[in-house]
Amino acid sequence: MHWKDYFFFVEKAGSHYFFVAAIAFLLFYILLKAAIGHKKIQARYPVQKDYLREIGYSVLTICIFGFVPVLLIKNEAVVKHTWYYKDIGRYGWIYFFSAFPLMFIIHDTYFYWSHRLMHHRKLFGLFHLVHHHSTNPSPWAAYSFHPLEAIVEAGVFAVFLFAIPIHPLHISLFFFFMIVYNVYGHLGYELYPKGFSRHWFGRWINTSVSHNQHHQYFKGNYGLYFTFWDRIMGTIRKDYDQHFDDVKLKRK
Repeated sequence: MHWKDYFFFVEKAGSHYFFVAAIAFLLFYILLKAAIGHKKIQARYPVQKDYLREIGYSVLTICIFGFVPVLLIKNEAVVKHTWYYKDIGRYGWIYFFSAFPLMFIIHDTYFYWSHRLMHHRKLFGLFHLVHHHSTNPSPWAAYSFHPLEAIVEAGVFAVFLFAIPIHPLHISLFFFFMIVYNVYGHLGYELYPKGFSRHWFGRWINTSVSHNQHHQYFKGNYGLYFTFWDRIMGTIRKDYDQHFDDVKLKRK
């Protein structure tokens, strides 16, 4: 175990999380609250103990996430069996950029099915209930996981390494965007424009309204970046489009 490497990865994951979540919280829950509070998906706000719980579990999640790259890419006995590479020229720039959409598809698929599995009645209380304590999520809920769920969420890192060629920049850029979109999903406000959920393109993109409904009602809308699996498997909430419209039509 290389503790220097571990603390490096913890700092990396933690700084990304706190930077993005803190900016979102400062803007939407403090500075702009009076001006745009009427636009909040759920009118009420979480209370202080909710924020503290979410931050506490998020810190624990970050500590767990720090072990994963140490065990997989800083461990010579493991990394030699993966597709991890450091020379971009090895696969070229075309592959480098085309890997990102592939990573989003892989992660969304992994998230959808692991998420649905954790909603099984025999697993929910053990793995996923902590995250669903945030029935009205804030940006701090993005990483608010039970340790067992944190391990499941971190599993996509291993999937990437053993499934496709992965460069360090793929990891840094992808996971930074992941936390940005994750914070947006738990923001409590909808940033996409009116009519987006019904648009030919927008209907396939997951939104903050969609994920907020999942937290509020516990069932349906299991996707992360896309609604593809929800629509194919019939788990998109039937009131999703109407709820999206209602949120965008809110007035003071």
